[in-house]
Amino acid sequence: MGGSPLRILVVGAGIAGLAVARALRMAGFRPDVTERLPPGENAETGLYLPGNAARALRRLDLDGPVRPLGHVIHRQRFLDAAGTPLCEVDLDALWAGVGECRALPRAELHRVLLTGAGGAVRHGAEVRTLDLLPHSVGVTFADGTAAEYDLVVGADGPRSAIRALAALGGPPRPAGQVVYRAVVRDGPRVEEWTALLGQRAGFLVVPLGAGRLHCYADEAGADVPADPPARLRELFGGYGGPVPAVLEALDRVHVGTTEEVELGCWSRGRVLLVGDAAHATAPTLSQGAAMALEDAVVLAESLRAAGSDDVPAALAAYESRRRPRTRWVRDRTRDRNRTRDVPPALRDPLLRGRGGRIFGEHYRLLLGPL
Repeated sequence: MGGSPLRILVVGAGIAGLAVARALRMAGFRPDVTERLPPGENAETGLYLPGNAARALRRLDLDGPVRPLGHVIHRQRFLDAAGTPLCEVDLDALWAGVGECRALPRAELHRVLLTGAGGAVRHGAEVRTLDLLPHSVGVTFADGTAAEYDLVVGADGPRSAIRALAALGGPPRPAGQVVYRAVVRDGPRVEEWTALLGQRAGFLVVPLGAGRLHCYADEAGADVPADPPARLRELFGGYGGPVPAVLEALDRVHVGTTEEVELGCWSRGRVLLVGDAAHATAPTLSQGAAMALEDAVVLAESLRAAGSDDVPAALAAYESRRRPRTRWVRDRTRDRNRTRDVPPALRDPLLRGRGGRIFGEHYRLLLGPL
């Protein structure tokens, strides 16, 4: 279709921003994309995409480039800290008709989205000020350049500068966990998504293909250790299953804390927040990337349906469609975190009896249409 005259700025060139740029171009828009950081490789971490993420990638016509990447995940296995089975979730059955689940390196998905965005990213372009005008947004960048847009989309993560500049909310709040991420090579053979649940801590191992494993561990707290590998070995040294061999193969570990963003409104004037900038949660349900991809699809549909003359109506329609799903993810994330924090003597018998149904239920709303 022909290009729309609507001037759109997407701030942030991560998964959310590039997905929005791709969706907008498919809908006939020609957005500018800026990123405050210089170009460079992402940190080596893995990413698990549930079935609704695969569906969103199909809507973005990016399922083809993603299909050769990573490893398709058919089953989630939950074990206790000793490695004894607790329950399983049949992912093929759960997501039937929606999409397959896949684990892959984050950098590989980012490259697919960068190619799919279809335009150059302006790196090192930090937004300094926003001027919310009656029918546009004035944007000043840190290098002194300025421009005017009909819509500014803040896709700049949980610590969004656009959120602050548009007075849509303050910094994210801690969600209560310290998280560790690593990619392991030459580790144990693991064929399925495998989580070991301990006392207010857990260790997840997911195959990425080509002999690589995505490792994600968390513990309750807020203090980041000075020596993450040593802390992992201290915390999980007594675990069973694949954990001892994973710990032995560990090299570089990325550590951080979980954060939540919960806002009363996602837009002000013609400034809109998407992805983690609007609704970040702890990564317990692995829905961060999926929600960002869905956001992109729905935003483009809303703008195309409303037409270039009624951006406020498009933003209102977008938010009304997206809020129930992101709220569901936030609430189910908190539910699962509370389940994990129950003492194992009480939690594990419950999971052995009903864990598969409990964990599968967390995704029920997401099986339906966007």
